[in-house]
Amino acid sequence: MLLIILLTFTHLCHSATINSDNHQFLKLPLLHINPLQSPSQAFHSDSARLSALLSTLHRKPNLPVTSGAYAGAGQYFVTLHLGTPPQLLLLIADTGSDLIWVTCSACREDCNRTRPPHSAFLARHSSSYFLNHCYDRECQLVPHPRPAVACNHTRLHSPCRYEYSYADGSITNGFFAKETTSFNSSSGELLQHESLAFGCGFKISGPSVSGPSFNGAQGVMGLGRGSISFVTQLGRRFGNKFSYCLKDYTIAPPPTSYLLIGTGARNSRMRYTPLQTNPLASPFYYIGIQNIYVDKVKVRVSPSIWNIDRMGNGGTIVDSGTTLTFLPDTAYRRVVAAFRRRIKFPTPAVSPPNFDLCINVSGIRRPSLPKLSFTLVGKSVFSPPVGNYIIDTAQDVKCLALQPVTSDGGFAVIGNLMQQGFLFEFDIGKSRLGFSRSGCSRA
Repeated sequence: MLLIILLTFTHLCHSATINSDNHQFLKLPLLHINPLQSPSQAFHSDSARLSALLSTLHRKPNLPVTSGAYAGAGQYFVTLHLGTPPQLLLLIADTGSDLIWVTCSACREDCNRTRPPHSAFLARHSSSYFLNHCYDRECQLVPHPRPAVACNHTRLHSPCRYEYSYADGSITNGFFAKETTSFNSSSGELLQHESLAFGCGFKISGPSVSGPSFNGAQGVMGLGRGSISFVTQLGRRFGNKFSYCLKDYTIAPPPTSYLLIGTGARNSRMRYTPLQTNPLASPFYYIGIQNIYVDKVKVRVSPSIWNIDRMGNGGTIVDSGTTLTFLPDTAYRRVVAAFRRRIKFPTPAVSPPNFDLCINVSGIRRPSLPKLSFTLVGKSVFSPPVGNYIIDTAQDVKCLALQPVTSDGGFAVIGNLMQQGFLFEFDIGKSRLGFSRSGCSRA
């Protein structure tokens, strides 16, 4: 059994641009992949990955631009056709950042002799590649390198330079450009789309983008709320909305799901909570938590612990790039205490590191475990199944898959493990997040 799961948006056959009830949407395949070979290998490999994840998150500064993509687990992948003729690239889909960027190469001739096919975007092989000038309005939408490079307003070739940093110190640095992006129709034909603004990264460093956690991707598709994100740029065409469903990772073979850009089938069981506003104009999707319950008993913490303050600190985000769920330290300790009072199973002889509550369920086929639920702003209730927050870490050992936020000004995170089995709808136009336990069979 796995300590941490790897869930990926992965290209299966083709994406599809579909018309339904006069609404057009883009459907990108999603698949869970387990690259590990055995329970023993899974435990040791994922223990190391979890340790790296936790040490990074506990050092996370309060940055206006950051991402869960650095975590090294629970990432999602989509394919993107970029350029003319189209070049196929694999990108991490990340709701915690807004920049679309790809690894770029300046190779001119027979590039396959110096690098594997599809390992980078070949800008000089595309007739539609266009560099933004440093004086263009679009150039003001991206962070710039430091020290700043002077912009020569009179020079024709004075490109817009960007430098985008992630919380673990990873950096992508290059030119902010425009390109034509293409998607498959339901018949498999490539459909052209208008220009897409993106970062063409020539200097990339840090564990998020140069280590094994990047899993062979060529960049990141930012799905956040910022003005340069994928969903914002495609917003008018696809209705300012996107959704995904993370299906149960324990099912074999792993089921297929999709990232849906646009408006899909109507779901009468969808429950909504407003998206909160951060004064720092963060790309994150913030929601408002009012209370936490364990077996329908309210955990006593001050409601203000969930608030975003005037400096943009605190709050709770929903993030596709982070695996575990993180709660403010006070709330976390009281939730753990509430679980401990209700769980009557013995502790294991050896507990995995970084978990505060683990139990030995040897000989018990279906142990009865406490139920966790959240009441959200708007009177909606999010009640995930037990398997979303109590996970198997070794044979006969289960652990509470929550972690504390210990840094000053840090925010809580609803990770993708907690989201499993729900259809999540990010309705940017109406500034709300919808969720439903039904609808995943169609996703």
